[in-house]
Amino acid sequence: MPASRKPLLGSSMTALLGAFALAAVHQYLFFDHDPGISFPLFIALLYVYLFHDWKDRLKETTGFGWFLFAVIVLLSLTYGLFHNPIFRALNLLAIPSLVFVHLAVLRGSKRVPWWDVGIVGEALAHLIPRSLLQIPRVFRVLRISLFRRLDSERQKTATKVAIGLVFATPLLFVVIPLLASADGAFNRLLNGVPGWISRFSLGELFGRLLWILVFGILFAIYFWSFAKPPRRRKTVSQADVTPPRKPGIDSVVLTTLLLAVNAVYLLFVAIQFTYLFGAWDGLLPDGTTYAEYARKGFGELVAVSAINFALLIVSLTFSGTKRGLLNALLYILVVCSGVMLISAYIRLAMYEEAYGYTYIRFLVHAFMIYLAFLLLIAALRIRTSLVPMAKCFIVLSLAAYTVVNYVGMDRLIAENNLSRFEETGRIDRYYLNKLSADAIPALVDFAMNREDAEMKKLLEANLGKLNRENRDWRSFNLSVYSANKALRTMNQL
Repeated sequence: MPASRKPLLGSSMTALLGAFALAAVHQYLFFDHDPGISFPLFIALLYVYLFHDWKDRLKETTGFGWFLFAVIVLLSLTYGLFHNPIFRALNLLAIPSLVFVHLAVLRGSKRVPWWDVGIVGEALAHLIPRSLLQIPRVFRVLRISLFRRLDSERQKTATKVAIGLVFATPLLFVVIPLLASADGAFNRLLNGVPGWISRFSLGELFGRLLWILVFGILFAIYFWSFAKPPRRRKTVSQADVTPPRKPGIDSVVLTTLLLAVNAVYLLFVAIQFTYLFGAWDGLLPDGTTYAEYARKGFGELVAVSAINFALLIVSLTFSGTKRGLLNALLYILVVCSGVMLISAYIRLAMYEEAYGYTYIRFLVHAFMIYLAFLLLIAALRIRTSLVPMAKCFIVLSLAAYTVVNYVGMDRLIAENNLSRFEETGRIDRYYLNKLSADAIPALVDFAMNREDAEMKKLLEANLGKLNRENRDWRSFNLSVYSANKALRTMNQL
């Protein structure tokens, strides 16, 4: 073998062995275990593997690269800190997706800017087609590494032996237990196997080995999809390049559209100001009750605000650079959208005061605050084109999603409902008992301070449910631990 191929083979073999080692850890952490503190631990090991050949180039990482890494780490830590079922499910999709995009940003062969929508296509290209092209490399590296010292004839023989063993392995998993059942002596011989192996059933052992094999190959081919250096492109003279024509919308058409929409919005806003700040004091439209006003039109207002935001983005993106009257119309659109958001926010707050706090209402509150910040960025973009709108939207969206994960939605819902009980005497104990473990300490304090027998009875059922959950360290969750501790303290009193 040429000397130049030895380092390449060595690095490929190191990557393959590392992939199977990572797969073995993945199997140990997640096979038959709920994700807990194991999730951030695996993310850390995954990044060590994916960047083990990039040690000298980490200084090339951009500010956004580090920001996205921080978001991924913080989201992975939520599996050890919180127990909200909605975010636990969403993050199983969000975290891998962000990892794929992060790798495309830092190591993608096409070097697509992180704010360009093309970065999603680059991430998918490395995830599927470029990874699949690396599958033969797995077997080529194994064949060369294992049989490189043999002559061609012996290599063929060794390859055939390996193929035979591959086919024999699943057959032996079936035959050996049958023979052990048929003959006591053979069974006693198998009982001499070390205890740590005998703990696994045949099906479980086969599942674990298959898990390691599949994920080991997946980790290796995904890593190799980045390891291959991109082809150098031929330099092209700037004079030979014709800049693509930016699509646009005729200013007359856009101005007419905004004039018509803003006329309706201004009339609506004028009517809203009549009731917007007087609803709390009972100043409501004729024939409308407090609860009806709080509920009626809320969803429509949020939907119209979202439509206005989309119209705003289209106008800023596809209009020309000279926008005198257009800018004024866009400012009016922003102000009207802001008033609609405030009206919807107040209506929702009133509705919660009347009917209580829930997951959906909390998330809609968060969405309206998020939309308000997006409108603020758009307003700044109207003022000056120096504001990088796409970059600001991406960073704000990632930051907002991370913050919502960390505010403790279940705990806040429980605390707000308990505060509402102090003022109104109304409470839905059965709904509160359905909240995740994040809310249990607050509910235990309420039950103990109020001597609420019904709440105590509902909470006691949670103790049995928490005890039935996997208590292995890999599934450790701080919220579950705190909830369990609070419930045990309540039972001891």
